[in-house]
Amino acid sequence: MSLDLNNYKKAKQKEKKDFQFNLDKFSVSKTFSDKQKEVFYRELGMLLKSGVDFKKALEILSQQMNKKKEKDLILELKDKIVHGKSIYESMMESKQFSPYEYYSVQIGEETRKLEEVLTELQKYFNRKIQMRRQIISVLTYPTIVMLVTILVLYFMLNKVVPMFSSVFRQFGSELPKSTQYIIKISNHSGTIFLAFFLTIIGLVVMHFVLKEKDSYRKFISTLILRIPYFGNLIRKIYISRFCQSMKLLITSKTTLLTSLSLTSKMIGFYPIEKSIETIKADITKGASLHESLRKHSIYENKLVSMVEVAEQINQLDTMFERLTEQYNEEINHQTKMIGVVLEPMIIIVIGVIVGVIMVSMYAPMFDLSKIISH
Repeated sequence: MSLDLNNYKKAKQKEKKDFQFNLDKFSVSKTFSDKQKEVFYRELGMLLKSGVDFKKALEILSQQMNKKKEKDLILELKDKIVHGKSIYESMMESKQFSPYEYYSVQIGEETRKLEEVLTELQKYFNRKIQMRRQIISVLTYPTIVMLVTILVLYFMLNKVVPMFSSVFRQFGSELPKSTQYIIKISNHSGTIFLAFFLTIIGLVVMHFVLKEKDSYRKFISTLILRIPYFGNLIRKIYISRFCQSMKLLITSKTTLLTSLSLTSKMIGFYPIEKSIETIKADITKGASLHESLRKHSIYENKLVSMVEVAEQINQLDTMFERLTEQYNEEINHQTKMIGVVLEPMIIIVIGVIVGVIMVSMYAPMFDLSKIISH
């Protein structure tokens, strides 16, 4: 079995050109959501296992779709396949599927294990949906609290502090340093909040402009991985995907070098992509996989040790499957813990901010008799 990676490079170049030429018509049109993809792969896998041929299965699925766009997409895939294109080529040209999906399907086609691949894709999207739901449920409360805090802070600096400031000016006494600082911030609060929102907008725009550049991707990934707690969680998410991809590819009897090359394209995470380039070179020179993995800090010692054992007993596919399950369990646990960690931190931050403002405003009031005497 051999997979032509040049096709992927050409596709990437074409996508970049399309992005450059259609930037003025920037729009995000995603026909298939993750939930719809999960249903699509589950139903398609079941139909194929039941003995239905691929074209007929797509026709049945198109009839089950309620939205016209979804139905048209599936019928478009079927028409391309009827006209001689492979399944993975049809998926790639539709631009509704990620490299992980259509290259997985390509492996399924070439190894005659399409049903197994579709099952793995269904499980992948099921885990992705569950993880997103967990993150949303955990972050909803902290996000609402932070938004309310920003609004309250804006109200206090624009309404409450000026009221105190006007009272203090009538007495003409020197105010505590903290009170002076709060009043200065209040006087420039409009500019501060405007600069804050413009900075956020600027960072978002900069991200979309620079996200394809290696230097920017390296900087962002390094920054993300250094964030306490969250950096470790994100690293485990991508390592889990790495293990899942390797398991799928090795199970399909793909060579180790080809598996690494495809995994690099599927993952899309800069540290893993760059490490795989070096790992492939080391393996070509005769090094083992675990020795090559050990040279890169992105991979945990646990992963390296388990891969070393798997290489000795020639069970890499089984070991990567177990590692995927272990990492998914750890990710689920850490995701649930986000709320436990964030909620008290947010309460402390809010308490400190509001407390400093109120103490700074009321401190001169406690010494009001002295101010009046002057």
